[in-house]
Amino acid sequence: MATDLERARVDFAERLRRAAGLRSAALVRAFGTVPREHFVGPGPWKILVPSDLLAYRDTPDADPRHLYANVLVALDASRRLNNGEPAALARWLDTLDLAPGERFLHLGCGVGYYTAIGAEAVSRAGSVLGVEIDAELAERARRNLVPYANVAVACGDGTGLAGDSFDAIFVNAGATQVQQGWIEQLRPGGRLLVPLTVAMPGMNAGFGHMLLVTRCPSGYVARFVSPVGIFHCAGARTKEGEELLKETYARGGEDAVRSLRWDEHAPDVQCWMHGARFCLSRMTVEKGAPTSASSRSA
Repeated sequence: MATDLERARVDFAERLRRAAGLRSAALVRAFGTVPREHFVGPGPWKILVPSDLLAYRDTPDADPRHLYANVLVALDASRRLNNGEPAALARWLDTLDLAPGERFLHLGCGVGYYTAIGAEAVSRAGSVLGVEIDAELAERARRNLVPYANVAVACGDGTGLAGDSFDAIFVNAGATQVQQGWIEQLRPGGRLLVPLTVAMPGMNAGFGHMLLVTRCPSGYVARFVSPVGIFHCAGARTKEGEELLKETYARGGEDAVRSLRWDEHAPDVQCWMHGARFCLSRMTVEKGAPTSASSRSA
């Protein structure tokens, strides 16, 4: 017979399925089984609710059932560092279409809770690499993920992975541009999800949009999937990229983005954001050559 806590997890997963419109049954099962309390430390906890992200609330006690709601949980309240909002993370992981047997890279894995969710989605036949730049968080993730034989954790910014390849890459921190290494590590059919963000004054965080890139035989399909506010990604931000992204977002029209171009070319009317090293384009990527895209939202 299921315990109250087990029922709370299952109910939580069902609420997430409805709220985030989850398509993946494996993700729903993962949210219904992975023990969040194992990752965020002992209670009582400081939590944030999406309707009020300015002030932490204290849970009345250490009952883990408080964690099975759409709340952020403080990992270090002094740094505003949290285990992220479940509905948002669930939606993003669902966008990556994780499948059994795949290899998944989670950059910015924190304490590993959502890494474990991803590990459940790719199953024991797949494998997961979590990368975290904060040494303390990386060590916590290592300890937390010991029960998951298909998961490894590394401390760093992910730049030392040349030669490795992945079916899905989730960058869980804000960049100003797509990094070449991420693109080179995508297997055929691989998906990259990365927040492209503009910094908030005086904060190590920014606002922007989540960009989904899919490697196809003739290029890279790209589209923005949701707004996002998130901490910065170390090593993936430049002053020039910040200014370009800020100017481009101000012009709007991000719904028209259809592809990412990595080839050298002169800026033209199809370029939504033309950078020094990559371009977000309105061109569609088909099985053959790229063709002009409609400006309608996909």
